[in-house]
Amino acid sequence: MAVSPDTLPAMTILLSTLNARYAHASLGLRYLLANMGDLQDVTLLQEFVIGTRTADIVEKLLAHQPRVIGFGVYIWNVEETTKVVAMLKRVAPQVVIVLGGPEVSYEPGTQAIVQLADYLVTGWGDRTFPQLCRAILYGPKPIMKIHAGEQPALAEIALPYDLYTDEDIAHRTLYVEASRGCPFKCEFCLSSLDKTAWPFKLDTFLAQLETLHARGARLFKFVDRTFNLNIKSSLKIMQFFLDKLDAAPDDPVFAHFEVVPDHLPDALKDGIRKFPPGTLQFEIGIQSFNPDVQALVSRKQNNEKAAENIRWLCEHSNAHLHVDLIAGLPGEDMESFARGFDRLVELKPHEIQFGILKRLRGTPIIRHTETYGLVFDPHPPYQILATDRIDFATMQRLVRFARYWDLIANSGRFANTLPLILGAAPFAGFMALSDWIYAKTDATHRIALERLAALVAQWLQMQGADASVVSALLASDYAGQVKKDKPAAAAPQRQARHLAA
Repeated sequence: MAVSPDTLPAMTILLSTLNARYAHASLGLRYLLANMGDLQDVTLLQEFVIGTRTADIVEKLLAHQPRVIGFGVYIWNVEETTKVVAMLKRVAPQVVIVLGGPEVSYEPGTQAIVQLADYLVTGWGDRTFPQLCRAILYGPKPIMKIHAGEQPALAEIALPYDLYTDEDIAHRTLYVEASRGCPFKCEFCLSSLDKTAWPFKLDTFLAQLETLHARGARLFKFVDRTFNLNIKSSLKIMQFFLDKLDAAPDDPVFAHFEVVPDHLPDALKDGIRKFPPGTLQFEIGIQSFNPDVQALVSRKQNNEKAAENIRWLCEHSNAHLHVDLIAGLPGEDMESFARGFDRLVELKPHEIQFGILKRLRGTPIIRHTETYGLVFDPHPPYQILATDRIDFATMQRLVRFARYWDLIANSGRFANTLPLILGAAPFAGFMALSDWIYAKTDATHRIALERLAALVAQWLQMQGADASVVSALLASDYAGQVKKDKPAAAAPQRQARHLAA
């Protein structure tokens, strides 16, 4: 017998995930909630943060007496979510567990969390998850465990932005998207599996941004993989933010976009140069400057144009630039990576995000495993451990380099001292410092700023730098840090660093 909605508990369905930080509000769960249709009134969203005690999460979930719990599973939360699902199945086996998200959408047969759960929705869940919930609650009971997500036209998807609460707007990053998908085929990225990029109706999207802004939202992070793919749309979106800045220059907005590095026509440059300091951030994926490596991983990029555009942005705009490189790509050795790193340093972006290759489930990068000796950690986040060009010990040095680079360079706390550290050969200079700090501390985390500054000073003097020069540079960095910590001056920089995290 079908169950009448009138007989269902007040909160029949829970949507949940474990975010990496409280400041990260789940856009995916809000999309699901917005598209629950007649089940929206019996659906609740409840987010947690990784590191929370498993029993506490389970207790809070079960306090709502749910019939169904849907979990968003990602590379950063799969291990902890697995523990949550395992405990739920022990203490409340009657609760139906549905999984979704990129981590479980591919290679599900080998995953413990999938074996524990009742159902799995792979890929797009906007339409398929509500359909599955109706079948679970009203019957007939679904027979198949795995349900391939149906991809509707974007115009048929209800937008989720009114589900950001006042608390979200006041204290969290608001994730938004003007498009889904990506036309590029970079084999290390899940977006390589998309056929193209699909835009939402722009006027409808901008109306949603207008409502968010009217409610007090000032910090927007676009999750579009290719913001500057359609220049006409990019210009309209940027104009939305420019209009807000012109109307209230003392109440600035901050927008973060991911851009294609070699596609920056003059019309877009004209719009970018209008943004004042502290209001615009670009995330730019270079990944590698080696054309042979780029070809191996199906990445199409005009390196000369990309470098030219980064240089232009640094010299002629106020945008904060966060540029990505990936170590451990097939076919790239230390010398090649060092050349790319030095080239990027010479362009002077504000931050270089030094990443280590990860084997995301479903990505085609594994086709190079045998030929290029790729060895990945079997546990999340599935980082590369070694290749035929970079052995395990050297890869560990690169991992430490990345960590110390964040602490010293990307933190902005050693801005005046950093050029002295890098010298004429930035990669070699910083690698030497990285190796030395690790030898002295045996640590890459929980190094107090005062101790880190003392280590930097000691190392520079060991390299022959004048002690008074080093002391003056570090003192100027400290003075600059104190100045930035003053509320009026600090906000844009804190926002930029937060969004890049």
